[in-house]
Amino acid sequence: MVNSALIIWVIAILAGILLFFYVIPLNLWIVAQFSGVRVGLMNLVFMRVRRVPPGIIVRAQILATKAGIKNITINQLETHYLAKGNLINVIKALVVADKANLALSFKQATAIDLAGRDVLEAVQLSVTPYIIIVPSITGISVEGIQVIAEARVTVKTNIQQLVGGAGEETIKARVGQGIISTIGKASGYQEVLKNPDIISREVLENGLDAGTAYMILSIDIADINIGKNIGATLQIDQAGADLKIAKAKAEKRRAMAIAVEQEMTARVQEARAKVIRAEAEIPLAMAGAFRTGTLSGKRKN
Repeated sequence: MVNSALIIWVIAILAGILLFFYVIPLNLWIVAQFSGVRVGLMNLVFMRVRRVPPGIIVRAQILATKAGIKNITINQLETHYLAKGNLINVIKALVVADKANLALSFKQATAIDLAGRDVLEAVQLSVTPYIIIVPSITGISVEGIQVIAEARVTVKTNIQQLVGGAGEETIKARVGQGIISTIGKASGYQEVLKNPDIISREVLENGLDAGTAYMILSIDIADINIGKNIGATLQIDQAGADLKIAKAKAEKRRAMAIAVEQEMTARVQEARAKVIRAEAEIPLAMAGAFRTGTLSGKRKN
């Protein structure tokens, strides 16, 4: 009985110690103090009550402090965590931005994070340019020949436009539109083939990155080819249509001529019938004249 009671007391004491260190994270407080982070022990306890993991908050504050990022308070870190933000990602993004001399405040970083964008990736893309591949775009030259171009757009993130700015698909659409417009305005497809950089220059001058989350650094034409001769195809189609119209008009005239011919034939036949009827009446007239005695020009008394 004594041994059982002793075991129960030992278990209770151990559970009490574990509960004490869970509720009062003394070791975490000690780590924070040695790392130069000033946070009260009771503040860590109240974080437990607010269901905020003290470990994440202290770790984020230590990371910011060691990186030399100031003016970030424990309350700001708690607020962003409670708003379902990725706290560690935000602090890492601030560290990268600080080392790269990019203007990025804690408020901007948290806004970008809460907007659903990966703020760390955005900062990294602002430091290291990113290539957007624009699929093959088909333009029509003044001669009606298809010119097929594929472009690679080098961009970097525009931190100031990241919240509310248009994305990668908008860049692709605008560059494609610029390629089509440039090919159409060129003096001929051969000029585009000889100097594909005219596409890059004109597209860059149009400011296609306005209102987007990116800044266009360069546009390079990776490949350019010739497609169908649309102008010749249209001319052939037009000639075929004109031929059909001409045939239809000729058929109409032929039908009208046949109708006129048939009408004339009918009139001739009608005239012949009248002549035949008149000829048939001659013998009758002569017989009557004989009976009346008028054939010789004298009438009987």
